[in-house]
Amino acid sequence: MSSDQQYPYGQQQPYPEQPYQQYQDPYQQPVHDPGATQTWQAETWDTQYQPIVQPARPAASAEYSAPTTVGNARITDAQRARAEGRSPIIPPGMQPAGLTAALGLLLAGGAAAGQYALLVPLILLQALTAAGWFRLNGMWPARQGIALAFAGGLAADVVLLAVGRENAPAAIIGTLGVWVLLTLVLQLRSRAGADERMQGLMATVASAALAILATGHLAATADAVVVGGIAVAVAVLARALPLPGAASAVLALLAATVAGIVAGGLTDIGAEGALLGLAAGGCALVGLRVASYDYPSRFVHMTAGVALPLTAAAPAVYLIGRALV
Repeated sequence: MSSDQQYPYGQQQPYPEQPYQQYQDPYQQPVHDPGATQTWQAETWDTQYQPIVQPARPAASAEYSAPTTVGNARITDAQRARAEGRSPIIPPGMQPAGLTAALGLLLAGGAAAGQYALLVPLILLQALTAAGWFRLNGMWPARQGIALAFAGGLAADVVLLAVGRENAPAAIIGTLGVWVLLTLVLQLRSRAGADERMQGLMATVASAALAILATGHLAATADAVVVGGIAVAVAVLARALPLPGAASAVLALLAATVAGIVAGGLTDIGAEGALLGLAAGGCALVGLRVASYDYPSRFVHMTAGVALPLTAAAPAVYLIGRALV
């Protein structure tokens, strides 16, 4: 039969032959092909497009700012403790008090032996002060900041030994001024944010000031350092006893006063050592209180908790000892 007879009107022409395509069930799961990686793109499978996978970012409360020369600024343990309903005040306890007492006796013995013998425990006191203050402020690691503050204390010691005790105020204040200026210059070179740079500046200046302030033990008379070191040692031990807060503080001050009288009898200060012992003990309690704040860690207790009582007592030892002798 011809094509004209099969399609008389000439309107229906056979369709060109199409290659056979197997029917795909839209609800049928595709067979996994290990040789090609497929990704879902709208309603079709595309084996050519490969998306770029972005790594998951942590929550904004877990991010840290860029490190500076003084450490990383972060939320402090005290802020976390308050948010959780806990007290941010934790006293260092008996073990740091024992180390403070030992260091105080070393200062007293070094002062009795001479200025250069006093220099050894004093340098240890300045190192503990610089490290403990940075960690107490929640800034860690801060090796360069700690080194800068500690270097300030060493510089004050060297200057004082060079100019003599009679020029101690000028040596201490002058060194402090130079170190504040040096800290400002270093912070201006930091690329951290304004808030972090300000926090780092204040921490470094305060740490350097405390390390330099400890030089007051080197500037004071030997008898005053003996009385003050013994008084601080007794005060911190009494404060660490398991007693109510007010009773413990009163007992510590009484013990420091008695220790001042006894130590004064061993020196030329005499009974007037009671005043020096009371003042040194009161400053030691202030230092302990500071070291107990900001929900400190054990590292803080073993550095700032050990050093700050003796560092805080340095001005009283110098000024009252100078007035009594």
